[in-house]
Amino acid sequence: MPKVLHILDSLNRGGAEIMALDLCRNAKANGLDLTFVATGGGDLENDFRESGVEFLRLQRRLPVDLSLASQLRQITTERNIDVVHCHQPVEALHMYLATRASGVKRVLTLHGFYPGAKNELALRFVLPRTDLCIVVSEEVLRLVKEKGLKSRAEFVVVNNGVDAKRLQVPGKNLRDEFGMVAEQVLFGMIGNFSPVAQKDQLTVCRALPKVFQQIPEAHFVFVGGRSEAAPQLFEECVDVCRSAGISERVHFIGKRSDVGTVLRSLEIFVLSTLREGAPISVIEAMMMRVPVLLSNIDPLREISDNGKHGRLFEKGNADDLADQLISMHNDETARKKLAETALEWAQEKFSIETHIARLLELYQEMSHTADM
Repeated sequence: MPKVLHILDSLNRGGAEIMALDLCRNAKANGLDLTFVATGGGDLENDFRESGVEFLRLQRRLPVDLSLASQLRQITTERNIDVVHCHQPVEALHMYLATRASGVKRVLTLHGFYPGAKNELALRFVLPRTDLCIVVSEEVLRLVKEKGLKSRAEFVVVNNGVDAKRLQVPGKNLRDEFGMVAEQVLFGMIGNFSPVAQKDQLTVCRALPKVFQQIPEAHFVFVGGRSEAAPQLFEECVDVCRSAGISERVHFIGKRSDVGTVLRSLEIFVLSTLREGAPISVIEAMMMRVPVLLSNIDPLREISDNGKHGRLFEKGNADDLADQLISMHNDETARKKLAETALEWAQEKFSIETHIARLLELYQEMSHTADM
């Protein structure tokens, strides 16, 4: 069994970080010999320390940190690491510097297409020097090819994985926090107010007056942090709700660690977004039997099997979003059937066990090739 090292540059709460944490927590039980290195801190650091795998905390001090590369090389040598697996361009660059001429296999997962000239330059350098490049969806693969990025080997699509057990934790219902009564219903969206995340909470805010007019008992919750670099993304949403006179029924609650509590409180989960890789939040909602309403962009068509396991609305169209949300609320039978089929789909395609099994196949194939 190959010895594997995973590297993340940041441990702030996000889709790639949550999936990596699920991976760590389930590695031993699924036969994965894993060491985990973080080269920066974040909200999830204590969770990674307690995840059940060896956790090493380093610090990247420069965009290209030769001292960090030296530390990583020492770790791979001392622990007889066979495969190093990264999740962002900056990590991949240090992975290459740490493992060149060593025989260690290099893997990079692209969770999306990273904007910015520096990221693209890093990818153009490391991809031809990477033994395996994983993409999380066909849409990410399309974007990579559209940019003309070349890898040493063929790109491989590997679905994201979610640990359903993580979501099944005791906790209060958000409805209780908001003082809602039995007749009221709660819809919600999880996603940071960030230009990098490309979420589109503003379209939801513009749709809500129509929704609340038709469903007087409805509330909506936004879960996600605001960006210090682009605070206007959050502030405009708040202003739209205030101007429409619906602020008392729209709850902005920031980042939350109790995703299971959030999802079990919702009648319908909404993801309004402009660009995605393969969002963990949608899979989490499916695994919690929460019906999903999604922007009709290609990655969300893919994750919902072209709308079979989630309702789709026209991206950026507030009227269509409102109409679809109202329709879903009014048809309880169809809504529950959608949630059940989505649960079965998610368990089959997106479980953390399925994800780890596929990674192990790929790691072993690389190790076998190296031995020949």
